[in-house]
Amino acid sequence: MHIGVIGATGSIGRRVVTEALGRGHQVTALTRDAARISEDRDNIVWESVDVLDADSITAVLPGLDVLISGFQPGNGAKDIADTVRRSIADPTVYATAARALLKALDTRPRTRLIMIGGAGSLEIEPGLVRADSDAHLHESLDLLGLPREYAAAVRGHRDALNVLRTSNRLWTYFSPAEDIAPGERTGRFRIGGDQPVLDADGRSRISIEDAAVALVDEAELPQFVQRRFTIGY
Repeated sequence: MHIGVIGATGSIGRRVVTEALGRGHQVTALTRDAARISEDRDNIVWESVDVLDADSITAVLPGLDVLISGFQPGNGAKDIADTVRRSIADPTVYATAARALLKALDTRPRTRLIMIGGAGSLEIEPGLVRADSDAHLHESLDLLGLPREYAAAVRGHRDALNVLRTSNRLWTYFSPAEDIAPGERTGRFRIGGDQPVLDADGRSRISIEDAAVALVDEAELPQFVQRRFTIGY
């Protein structure tokens, strides 16, 4: 397959690129400024893209079977504090990116989109989404060591999902586990839909490496077209 990865220098994006290359796929790695990237691996090319500009996205779509977007403001892999600050300052960027991606896909309706989002839009109780509850959201942010002001960004991710839900394009939204961090690639995890997947201790957690496995699995064998999915141990 030919897989495009937006945010290919980010924490998840880098691992998605490595996972896809390891399975023999061709990868177009997309970042804000590809000119500064040095690359010596086979089956990969780097291109610049502005994920908030539909025309910029349209220009990189030809030939892609799947486009995986790991967009975040700033570069969370290098400076997570900067990404948090940017996300709080303008939480509307996630919905803006979703609209730009969908508009670009109007030109290539057979290209599938997998958008990496947040866990805050998952249902923690029937009919109750964490992003809709200040008390539950603040509790979660406190546990993750994030400022409570980041609640605006969590809701921004939720809004992006709602943008996708109005579209008839071939989209998939991925909500990672609440606790996602670098770790081991095990390839062993459970898949869920609109509710978090909890381990024996009641925790929602996954390694970034296994998130990459799940994303490339979905690229290869789509199970959640026009749906959201999540994973956890």
